[in-house]
Amino acid sequence: MPLSIQRRHTRQIHVGLIPVGGHAPVTVQSMTNTQTQDVPATVSQIHRLQSAGCEIVRVAVPDLEAAQAIAEIKRHISIPVIADIHFDHQLAIASANAGADGLRINPGNIGSTRKVRAVVETAKACNIPIRIGVNGGSLEKDILQKHHGVNAEAMVESALRNIDRLADMDFHDIKVSIKASDVGRTVQAYRLLSARSDVPLHIGVTEAGSLYSGIVKSSLGIGMLLAEGIGDTLRVSLTRDPVEEIRVGYEILRALDIRRRGPEIISCPTCGRCQIPLFDIVEKVEAALMTCTLDIKIAIMGCIVNGPGEAREAEIGIAGGDGLGILFKKGKVVKKISQEHLVDGLLEELNRIEKGPLWQKQKKTQ
Repeated sequence: MPLSIQRRHTRQIHVGLIPVGGHAPVTVQSMTNTQTQDVPATVSQIHRLQSAGCEIVRVAVPDLEAAQAIAEIKRHISIPVIADIHFDHQLAIASANAGADGLRINPGNIGSTRKVRAVVETAKACNIPIRIGVNGGSLEKDILQKHHGVNAEAMVESALRNIDRLADMDFHDIKVSIKASDVGRTVQAYRLLSARSDVPLHIGVTEAGSLYSGIVKSSLGIGMLLAEGIGDTLRVSLTRDPVEEIRVGYEILRALDIRRRGPEIISCPTCGRCQIPLFDIVEKVEAALMTCTLDIKIAIMGCIVNGPGEAREAEIGIAGGDGLGILFKKGKVVKKISQEHLVDGLLEELNRIEKGPLWQKQKKTQ
C-alpha cells in the first residue's frame, strides 16, 4: 500500500524555468566535480547529468575565471545553473552577471552587511534566487558560543537569522539548506526549521561519503524527511561520479512513491540455484537503461523455475538457467533465449515497447 505523504506547504520560487516549492514536484539536483573554468569538461558532465535526470546543476566558483565561464557554459546546456560561492561576495556578483540562474551562499561567511546587500541587489536585478546554505562548519561564532558547539538548534538559529537578514533587505526569493554530515542532526534541524518557516527547503546529508555509506546516510536522512512531507528539492552527496547521485535520488523518490522516472529493476539476491552471472547482467541492463525514462518494472531473476512467478508483478523480465534463459511478461513465459543473448533479448523487447503507442503516450506526459 503506498505511503500517504502530506507535503508541507512552502512558498514557491523558480530556478530558471524550474519551480521549487509550493505544489511543484520534488526536484533532483547534483553538482559538477570538474574545474568550472574548463568549459568543455563541465558542459560534457552536465550533459551526462541531464541525461540521467538532473534538473538543476550547481557549479563551484572559486575564482573569477570560473564565474565568467558560466556565460559560456550556459550557451551549451538547457538546465538551470547555480553558482556555489564561499567567502568572496564579488564572485557571487560576477556569477549572477554571467547568467547564473541562482546563487548558493552562506551569508555567515560572505562578510559584512554591505557585502551581503551587494549580492542581494545583484540577485534582484538579475531576477534570480539565493540559496542560504547552512552547515556545521560555517556557523557564526556567537551562535556556536551560545549553543556550546554545533547542534541542530544552532544550525536553525543561523538559518533563521539569515532568512531575516535577507528579508530585511526586501529579498524573499530564497530557499534554504541546513545540512550536517550525520543523519540525526540533519533530520532534527530540518524538522525544527520546517516548523518555523515557509521557505522551500533543499534537503540532503552533506559529506555523506563513498558509495555504500553515502547511499545509506542519504536514503535514511532524505527518506525520513520526505516521508514527513519535508523537502522541495534534493541532492544526494556521494564521493562518486555525480551521475550516481541522480540515480540514487530518483530511487529514493520512487521508493516513497513521490516521483517515478525510468525503469524500476527488481532482481533476486541469488542463491545456490543461480547458474548465470546475475550481478554482471544486472549491471549491464542498468547501464544500458541509464537515460531511459519509461516507467516500467523490469525483473532480472537468476532462476527459471521460480523467477517468473516471484516477479509476476513486473511488466517484463528475464530469468536464466544453465546455458538457457527465458523472457517473460507478467509471469508468463514469452520465449526462450540462449544465456549469452539474454541482455540483448531484453533490451530489444524494451525497445519495441518504448516505440509502441502506449509508451509514446506516457513519454509525452512526462
